[in-house]
Amino acid sequence: MNVKEMKAKHELLREYSYDLSELERGYNNRTLYINLSDKTIKEKPVTEQMKEKFIGGKGFGLRLLWDGTKPDTKWDDPENEIIISPGPIAGITQYSGTGKSLVVSISPTTNLVIDSNVGGYFGPFLKFSGFDALELQGKAEDDVILIIDGTTGTISIEKATEEAVDSHILVEQLTEMYADDEKDKRNISVVSAGSAAENTLIGMLNFSWYDVKRKECRIKQAGRGGIGTVFRNKNIKALVVKSGKIKPNMNNVVDLPAIMERGKRFAKEMRELDDEQSQMKQVGTAHLIEIMNDYDLLPVHNFKYGSHKDVSKMDSKVLKTRFTQGKPDGCWLGCMMSCCKTVENFELKTGPYKGQKVTVEGPEYETAGGVGSNCGIFDVDAILELNFYCDTYGIDTISFGTLVAFIMECFENRMINEDITGGLKMNFGNAAASLELIHQMAKGEGFGLVAGLGVRKMKEKFVKDYGADPDFLQDIGMENKGLEYSQYVAKESLAQQGGFAMTNKGPQHDEAWLIFMDMVNKQIPTFEDKAEALHYFPMFRTWFGLMGLCKLPWNDVEPADNAETDEPAKVPEHLDNYVTIFNAVTGKNIDKHELIRQSERVYNFQRIFNLRRGYGKRKHDAQPYRAAGPVTVEEYESRQDRYDQQMKEIIGIDPEGKSTAEKVKITRKHREEAYEKLLDAVYKRRGWTRNGIPKVEHLKEIKMDLPELIKVVKPYLDYS
Repeated sequence: MNVKEMKAKHELLREYSYDLSELERGYNNRTLYINLSDKTIKEKPVTEQMKEKFIGGKGFGLRLLWDGTKPDTKWDDPENEIIISPGPIAGITQYSGTGKSLVVSISPTTNLVIDSNVGGYFGPFLKFSGFDALELQGKAEDDVILIIDGTTGTISIEKATEEAVDSHILVEQLTEMYADDEKDKRNISVVSAGSAAENTLIGMLNFSWYDVKRKECRIKQAGRGGIGTVFRNKNIKALVVKSGKIKPNMNNVVDLPAIMERGKRFAKEMRELDDEQSQMKQVGTAHLIEIMNDYDLLPVHNFKYGSHKDVSKMDSKVLKTRFTQGKPDGCWLGCMMSCCKTVENFELKTGPYKGQKVTVEGPEYETAGGVGSNCGIFDVDAILELNFYCDTYGIDTISFGTLVAFIMECFENRMINEDITGGLKMNFGNAAASLELIHQMAKGEGFGLVAGLGVRKMKEKFVKDYGADPDFLQDIGMENKGLEYSQYVAKESLAQQGGFAMTNKGPQHDEAWLIFMDMVNKQIPTFEDKAEALHYFPMFRTWFGLMGLCKLPWNDVEPADNAETDEPAKVPEHLDNYVTIFNAVTGKNIDKHELIRQSERVYNFQRIFNLRRGYGKRKHDAQPYRAAGPVTVEEYESRQDRYDQQMKEIIGIDPEGKSTAEKVKITRKHREEAYEKLLDAVYKRRGWTRNGIPKVEHLKEIKMDLPELIKVVKPYLDYS
C-alpha cells in the first residue's frame, strides 16, 4: 500500500484552527494542549511568571506536568502527560546546537518525573508553528497521528492504522505523506516510537528531520526513562509538524548582530580546533571510546572493569572508516558541530529486516559503551545492528546496554539459566543472544518480556521467582531511582558517583560529568570542593534544557586559550556566549550568576515534584555499590595494586597478610562512608536538609517560594 492509499484510509477525528502569529523575543506566549480521550484541542497562555520562574524547555514541561497530574498519577494513567518544549533560544540558526527540545513525562521505570533532551527539527518547527510547548494527555481508542500544520494554522487528530510502527519506515511514510513535494520534505518533522516501545518499559522517541543531501529521513532520540512507552500506551503512532520556510530571524530577537558575532566566533573555533581536540565532525561522540578506555572509565562487563584489550576493534579509529565523511551531519540548521555521524548502506543480518540495507544513526559513545563493551561485545557489525534495532524499535540504547550487561552477569553467576532465558546463552560477549533478545522485546515474547522491565524490576523478579541473592543483585544492578546507569565507570571519582546518584531523574550524565576534574586532574580534592562542583555543574547543565540547547558546543570544542583561564572547566568564553545570546534573544539583562539561579529554581522545583510523588529524599539518592567500588574478589584483584595502595595511603590500613575478601570489605566500608559524607556536603551547599529536602529559606532566597511548593516541603522540615 502506498502513502496515498494509507492517507485515504485515515479518519479525521478532530480538527482545530488557530491564528498564525510571529514569535516575540523567543516566545509565542502560548502552549498547545491536546487530550486524546475526549479530543479536546486548546491553547493555553504563557504567563510572565511562567517565563520568569520556568524559562522554557524542561521548565515549561515540569510546570505543565505538575498542573496536569496528581501525586499518585501512574505512568499508564490517561492523566499522565507527555510535554515537548524547545525553549526561548531554540531554533536560532546563527549559533551551533540550538535545535534541542525537552520531553517530560512520568516514567514507567522510575515513577518519577523524567526529562529527556533530543535534537531533530520537531522542537524548532513546533515553535515556528506557533507554540512554546505541546502538552499531550489522555488515551486514544485507536492508533492516531497528530498533525500540526504551521503553514495553514491547522491541527488534526487522525485515526491511522495502516502505517508502520517501527520508526525507520514510519518517518519516511509520513514525511512523504504530508510534504507537498520533494522540496517540501525538509519542512516536515515526525516524532515516533517503535514496536518495542509497546512491549517494554524502556521505550524511547525518535525525532526526525529530512536530510536533503542523502534524500532520506534521519532521527535523534529522546531516550531516557520510557517516554516512548508512554507514547505508545496513549495509542499515539506519530506526531507530525509542518513548518514554513525557515528565515534568519524566526525568533524575532532583540539583538541579532550580537548572536551572529558569537556564532561566527564559535564557527571559527570549530574550523580551526575540532580536528586537534575532539574530531566531532569526523567521529562525533565516538571519539570518547578510546579516551575512556585509556583512563579505565569505559564500562566493561556490567561496569565491573574500566578497560579491555579488544577495544581497538570498536573504537573511533575503526568507526571513522565506517562513518560517512564529507556530508553535513547537523541535527539542526546552522550547527557547526556536525556530529550526527551515520553508517550508510549497512546490511542487516538478523530480524524482520534481514538483508535490507539501512542507515545506522551512530553509534554515539553511549551506545558503543552500552551495547558494546559493557556487554563484552567488541564486534562493530553487531554493535551497529543493535544500534539500528534499538532505534527503529524504540528502545533506549543506554538502558538496553546496562540491562543486558546485568542479565549477563546474573547468567554467568548462575542466578538465572537457560531454562529461564528460554534457551538464550546470555554470557558476556554473546552478540547473537543479545540480538535475539532485542527481537523478542520488539515482539513482546519470551525472555524479552522480562528484559523489557528494566534492571530494578528484574532484580525484584529474580529474587522472588528464582531465589537469587538480593544483596548481590543490589550491588551489581546498575540503576538508581529505577533508571539504568549512563556508560561511565565512576569508581575512582566520588564526585561522579554523586553526579549520577544525586540526580533528580536518575543516573544520566547530562547533569554532571566530573570524572576528569575529580579523578584525573585532581581539581576538587575536598568534600566542599566536590559539593561546589555538584552544585554548579548540574545547575549549569540544567540551563541547556531550559533553553533548547545542546551541551556539546559548550565544551567538546574549547577556545585555544581556555586552559589559561581561571576556571577552565566552565569554559568561560562559551559561558559568556550563552549569557549574551539569551539577553540578545529576550531583551533581558542577566549575568552568569542569574543564569545559575534560573536553573536552580527549576532544579529545586523538580526535586519537590519528586517529593510530592513520594520520593526526593536521601534514601532515594543511594547508589549500587558497583558504582563505587569492587563488589567481587575477581573485581578487586583485577586492580589489586591500585586498591592495595589506596588502602595503605588513603584508608590507613596495611593490606599485607589480608585476604582479598577482607580487603573488599575494608574498601567498601571506607567508600560507603565517603559517599554519605558527600551527600551531607552537597545537600548543605544546595540549601537542603540532611534528608535532601529544600529548605523554605533557600526557596525564598532563589525566589521559588511558591505556595504549592512550601506546602509540599513543610511536613519534612523537622528532619535534622
